[in-house]
Amino acid sequence: MRFVSPDRGCVDPSVFLRPPLAQWREFEALLQGAGWPVLAALNAFVDNAAAGTMRHGASVPRFIAQTPALLADGLHYEQRIAQHGVIATRERNWHDLLNALVWLRFPALKAALNSRQIADIARIGTRQRTRAQCALTHFDEAGIVVIVRDEALLTRWDAHDWHGLFWRERDAWCDGRIAVSVFGHALLEHALNPQQLLVGKALAVLQSPKDENTAVAAVARAIDAGELLCDPQELRPLPLSGIPGWHEANASEAFYRMAPCFCPLRAGRSYPAPLVLPS
Repeated sequence: MRFVSPDRGCVDPSVFLRPPLAQWREFEALLQGAGWPVLAALNAFVDNAAAGTMRHGASVPRFIAQTPALLADGLHYEQRIAQHGVIATRERNWHDLLNALVWLRFPALKAALNSRQIADIARIGTRQRTRAQCALTHFDEAGIVVIVRDEALLTRWDAHDWHGLFWRERDAWCDGRIAVSVFGHALLEHALNPQQLLVGKALAVLQSPKDENTAVAAVARAIDAGELLCDPQELRPLPLSGIPGWHEANASEAFYRMAPCFCPLRAGRSYPAPLVLPS
């Protein structure tokens, strides 16, 4: 069933107090203001990024209203970004607003996805899609970067040992041995429903203690170089609702036995090695 996000005035305020949306407090006025933000408000953040006040140091395209006149240019969505530096954005729309916020926070990752999409469009046109394009789109919509600093946790994850990963190793999610950076804007949109069971499509990074920016920048470089996201099978599922504090029901051990998001490992399924960063 297709997800339908709630009307702006009907969003349960509690969703902004719980991850993943609680992690986007720098955009609180855009997310929680009484009215929908205008595109000028988004582009004000772009101007700040150009002045060097935003994170990750890459340029951000400008946001432009998606109108019939704009779409009449005949360009693919990705081509318009690459050729004209503008992102077609539907106003009064959660999906596109959250996409804009991801561009503002993770411009290098977004630019890497766009660059790869453009390369495949130039090679095969706009009427076909490669497996790489499917992987890029899956990550764009539902992607997360998971930073693992304890290989035993990766072993549990590989085996879909969700009870072990989230319950027996509950402290790991608080002490820094594993951390999640949410990238996918559709995933953030689903989080507007407090009952939604969230599952991210993950790229794993194995690294010694370093900040999140280091891992995200390494993922962006690897995507841009074609070393990651060449096939959808590279992406690992991670039920985000199992992370302590991310869903109101996960304070109970029974949640990890019963919730349908905790699927067993499919026979024959395995995952690629994580991206390993030097210490």
